[in-house]
Amino acid sequence: MKKIGVTLLTAVFGGAVAIGGYKLFESKQFEKMTLEEQQEVYYAKNEAGEMISSTGNPDFTQAAAAVSPGVVHIKVTMTSRGSQRGEGSGSPFDMFEEFFGMPQQQQRRQAQPRQAQASGSGVILTPDGYIVTNNHVVENADKIEVQLTDKRSFEAKVIGRDPNTDLALLKVNATNLPIVKMGDSDNVQIGEWVLAVGYPLSLQSTVTAGIVSAKGRQIGILGDSQQQQQRGFGNDELPINTGIESFIQTDAVINKGNSGGALVNARGELIGINSAIASPTGVYAGYGFAIPINLAKKILDDFKEFGSVKRGLIGVTFTEINEALRKDKGIEDINGLYVQSTVKGGAAEAAGIKAGDIITKIGDRTITSSSDLQERVARLRPGDKVKLVYKRDGKEKEVVVTLKAEENVRSGRGEDGSSASATEIFNKLGASFIPASDTRKKELGVNSGVVVTQVHRGGLFEYGGLEKGLVITEINGMSVNNVDDIERALGKTQRGMVLVKTVPTRGSIYQFSIPIK
Repeated sequence: MKKIGVTLLTAVFGGAVAIGGYKLFESKQFEKMTLEEQQEVYYAKNEAGEMISSTGNPDFTQAAAAVSPGVVHIKVTMTSRGSQRGEGSGSPFDMFEEFFGMPQQQQRRQAQPRQAQASGSGVILTPDGYIVTNNHVVENADKIEVQLTDKRSFEAKVIGRDPNTDLALLKVNATNLPIVKMGDSDNVQIGEWVLAVGYPLSLQSTVTAGIVSAKGRQIGILGDSQQQQQRGFGNDELPINTGIESFIQTDAVINKGNSGGALVNARGELIGINSAIASPTGVYAGYGFAIPINLAKKILDDFKEFGSVKRGLIGVTFTEINEALRKDKGIEDINGLYVQSTVKGGAAEAAGIKAGDIITKIGDRTITSSSDLQERVARLRPGDKVKLVYKRDGKEKEVVVTLKAEENVRSGRGEDGSSASATEIFNKLGASFIPASDTRKKELGVNSGVVVTQVHRGGLFEYGGLEKGLVITEINGMSVNNVDDIERALGKTQRGMVLVKTVPTRGSIYQFSIPIK
């Protein structure tokens, strides 16, 4: 009997170990998945049925009920300096208002440094707290607070942000959060019913309805759109990080505060991230713009995996074909992009594309505007291959182009901070991080480390001259291997000083202090 008891106890213990080991393995595998793959696992486990799209007399009650809990209110505290433009200072809302005649002198008032607040919206993508919003909502944030519809509140840290697409990825420490299911923006049709969900004008969760008015809109709020049209994407004479615009236009009511909120179809699927309005008054006038979710997916996964955006570039300067260009160059084509030049060392040059060629297709998609090319390429990474169709001397040619990294194309190859929370200090640093690889740690002769992947404008890292690529091994005397380690170490900050240890090269160690102001 005693032997049976021992055997039974051994079996139970072995089973528990096996199950625990499997759960640990499953957790690690889950963390390696893309945001979209994590969502697929979530919905498979929860057996959520797909809602039926309404037609005729529309009823959005199911979609609104499913989406609203996953759209959050983002409140930002920042140190405000210089030009002040109201809620969400520096947002595309304000820039676009200037294009429509709002007097700039009414918007710009010089001010001394002071604590300012702004607000926007965000969309929860995973149960463990990854949230997408607009870059302009959080770019100057010292502290970010995320409020859910159930009145819970969390402090968020910035995982990555990108002004060229106006996207940012936040993370809160939470579990079992409600999420919004990602859809397919390529399948969006003009005239399709959509809902905009967010927190406009400091109101609580608000749902509005409308239709898709247009796709692939370029409205000139991210980068210099005129130069993009005339000079091209990936120009070696201009900054490569130009704005990438291919907005979904909608007449669903969107106002200030909707920035970063959800644009969903009648099935409750996320098809866009609301980003801007066109208005002569500063409030809704019938034109709202959202970033397509298919573009956002790639950018957000880059943030999650690398801490910054990995852009693959074709390396051409181009002009959209118009009537004046057709007459000047004797071009018969109506659609396409006229290649002005190829960037030295770029992918296009390597593939044999030359000045004077006309790019007519990317993949199987006919190019009618520059956004057709830019948005498709923006979904890819360096090393990815893309098929281009172009014309030379009236003859159509096809080539597969291997995209190159932008750096290769560029080269031709509290008051004193003591009372601030760890998350607030993390955001003040103004940088993104990923774990250092085992190979990199071995090269430097260290056992721990994170790599700085991006230095954001206006942060303490930029102020201190710290650059991306730097390996940080310790913060406040604690070893760091990931962003959670960094946040825990920042919680040990004393007297408003963050102590940082870096290893630029093997055998060299630098220690310095960063004042948190």
